[in-house]
Order: sequence, then C-alpha cells, then structure tokens
Amino acid sequence: MADRKSRTKRPPIAGTGVPEPRQDLNTLIQTMTWPSGRVIHRIHLRLYGGCAFNPGTKGNARFSPIRDAAGDSIPTLYGGTSFDCAAMETVFHDVPIAPGLKTFDQVKLAEQVYSTVTPQRDLVLADLSSTALRSLGLRRVDLIDTEKDRYPGTRKWAEAIHKQCPTIEGLCWVSRQDDRARAVVLFGDRISAGDVTLAAATRNILDGGELFTDLLILAGRIGVNVV
Repeated sequence: MADRKSRTKRPPIAGTGVPEPRQDLNTLIQTMTWPSGRVIHRIHLRLYGGCAFNPGTKGNARFSPIRDAAGDSIPTLYGGTSFDCAAMETVFHDVPIAPGLKTFDQVKLAEQVYSTVTPQRDLVLADLSSTALRSLGLRRVDLIDTEKDRYPGTRKWAEAIHKQCPTIEGLCWVSRQDDRARAVVLFGDRISAGDVTLAAATRNILDGGELFTDLLILAGRIGVNVV
C-alpha cells in the first residue's frame, strides 16, 4: 500500500495542469521487463531507419522530445505491442473522437512506413500502468489520458524518470488510443546499437496488400473513411 506521502497531491506544472514530478522517483517507480525477442511495432517517418531512434530535436509527443540532465536531446523510439496500436498512436492519433463518419486523407501516409523491431536483450522500463501510477500519487488522467496541450507537463515526467532512475531504459503504458495494447518509448542514450534490430523489412503503408488492408479495417472500426 502506498503511504500517505506518496498520495499527496503535487502542485501542477504552470500552464499544463499536470502534477509536478516527484523528487523521490527512484524509490517509488515500479519497473517491468520487456523481454528479449518481444516484437515492437512502429509506424514512423521514412526519414528514419526501421530500428533508428528519432534524434529528439523537435516534435510534440507525450514523452518526446525530452532532454537529459545536461540539457542534451535524448533520442527516442516509440512503438506498441500491435500494428493497430502503432497506427492508433500515430496515423489516427489526431482523428477527432466524435460520432459519425470522419475522413482521413491518405496523402498523409506518403512518408509513413511500418517497421517491426526486436530487442536482443531484456529491457528495463518504467511501468506507467494504472496500478503502478498509484504509487506515484497519479491517475491515468494526470499523465496518460491528457490532450496535446498538456504534453509539456507529461514530458517533464519522462525527463524526471530518466534523470532520477539511471537503470530505466524507457517507459511502458496501456495505450490511450488502443487500450487493448501497450505503448512503449525507449531511451536511445541507454540502448546500444544492435540492442534493437529489425524483425522484418520496413514496408510502405501505401504499397497496398495486406498492410494497407489492415489499416482500412482499423479505420472502419473507428468510423474513418480513408480517401
């Protein structure tokens, strides 16, 4: 059971509504192991290789771009436990949550590719599931279920975990966009070249075939017409 101190409400980061990161994360963070050989599915810009980390110099994601204690950019690799999760966290991330049919211009997929990568060793990740968040005095709504306007605050947590917990190599949580799956972000400064390798050749989503069909099936499930 978390003690009273761990449940104390933290003051919010100015302008975000996200609680300030704690200063004792190294004693409270719960970890999980992403085992060697467990595939990570990712959709990413063609600009980057299938198992390459984003250098983290720009963007606006929940846990990137982020910087280390010295102020240097931390490369990151986002992915999930399924193709659907990867698509929901990238391609369809900003599709409005509203009833009725919505449209998505497939031109937006022109520079997007799909890769599967496999860790060659066990990875130690911070567990940000609902139960693990309780030990930090957080709820999903504080960190995982936030909208884009709160991302500056959620990134502060990623930076604090990186700074205070030197053995942690990334973060893992139940995807907000697809709660059937887990999402993951890896810290590139703690994972060596060769620790993560391609499981299969990177594919262009618009090349047709089974991959594009799977995307259309997922689009239909969430009420999106790809045009």
